[in-house]
Amino acid sequence: MRKDGLRRLRAGSKTRFSFGDSETALGDYAWYRGSRGGKTQPVAQKKPNAWGLYDMHGNVGEWCADWYGSYPTGTSTDPQGVPSGGARVLRGGSWCEDVTSRVRCAYRGYSAPSARVGYFGFRCARTP
Repeated sequence: MRKDGLRRLRAGSKTRFSFGDSETALGDYAWYRGSRGGKTQPVAQKKPNAWGLYDMHGNVGEWCADWYGSYPTGTSTDPQGVPSGGARVLRGGSWCEDVTSRVRCAYRGYSAPSARVGYFGFRCARTP
């Protein structure tokens, strides 16, 4: 939930995590500091989300095309980032996060595009 009381919807999900609101099952779906992985892990060792995508929570923070900046106020669907900036959005958290709120799919971290660390990555995708 945002500070203004509005919740952004992600692919129709209304819960904190793709599998629900409880942190107790997070270790089944995510590599984060509490899951004792301690490093980037091969994909698909944890459970997938409802769409069959693995590691959407934790493992590596995923670079996004959006520049980091404030979203527009009010309710919006699939909001776009600001047109330019100095930092790109990172989603999903990583294995080194010790705060479970940072491994939610709605969490928006950010870093300069020049940053090179072992817990940032990106997701390759293709269409049929």
